[in-house]
Order: sequence, then C-alpha cells, then structure tokens
Amino acid sequence: MKHLISILLLGLTIAGWSAEQNPNYAFSKVVDMNYEQAIEKVTADLKSEGFGVITEIDVAATMKEKLNTSMQPYKILGACNPQFAYEAIQAEIQVGLFLPCNVIVYVNDNGKTVVSAVDPVAMMAAVNNEKLLQTAQEVRAKLRAVIDGL
Repeated sequence: MKHLISILLLGLTIAGWSAEQNPNYAFSKVVDMNYEQAIEKVTADLKSEGFGVITEIDVAATMKEKLNTSMQPYKILGACNPQFAYEAIQAEIQVGLFLPCNVIVYVNDNGKTVVSAVDPVAMMAAVNNEKLLQTAQEVRAKLRAVIDGL
C-alpha cells in the first residue's frame, strides 16, 4: 500500500499537480467561471461521463443556519455512476462507506472558483481489494476527465 501511495503522488507530480496545490486524494482545478456556472458545468460534464448528482449539500447555507457563521460559497455534489457503484459493492460490500464520489465547488480566498473531485484510487487504497482497485481506476479516469475538461 505504501508503494501505491508513492506511485500516486509521483503520478500527480509528473502530471503537474503538487501536494501543495492539491491534496493526494483529489483532483482540483481553478476555473475561469463563476460559482454557479461551475456547478452547472461540472454537473453536465459528470452526466456526460455517466454520473448523476444524487446529493447536493450547500455547506455555506448549512453553516449559516446551524452555526450562524458566514463562509465562502461551498457546495458538495455527491456523484454516482450506478454501474460502477454496483461493481464496487459486488467487490466489497462495505465500500458504500466511500460512496458516492464527492465533487466540491467553492470560492477560494482569492475569489476564484475551484472544482475538486475525490481520487477514488486513493480512497480505495485502504481497502486492499484488487477487483475494487480496477473499478476505482476506471472511475478515476472519468472524474479526472471531468476536472481536466473544465
């Protein structure tokens, strides 16, 4: 598992992603669109890759309601590809703890919109199931395509 994580980090570094810009468990991109446009675009792009957004959490609104605090716009989109979810559950019954794949859209401290997606390979590294890893690699390719295409 240690080698898998090292390979993941090396791959991200070679691809121009640094741990400082992007954690080793996500793909991120600062996009040249406003927050609402980014949510619409990423939702459409996820759909084109076979994902539906089955949950949407407006974190900023929830924090305002529950804690009476203000924060930058921040939304969590729970993306699910039914075929991959089915394959993953067949390979590892408790994998539902990691589902759906989360995509976040937020406004950073510089006022720029950022879109990030979880790296399913990094998430599944803890499970140690080769069949699940194959599915995670396929999902990773699709999520990476969405982020890269923004």
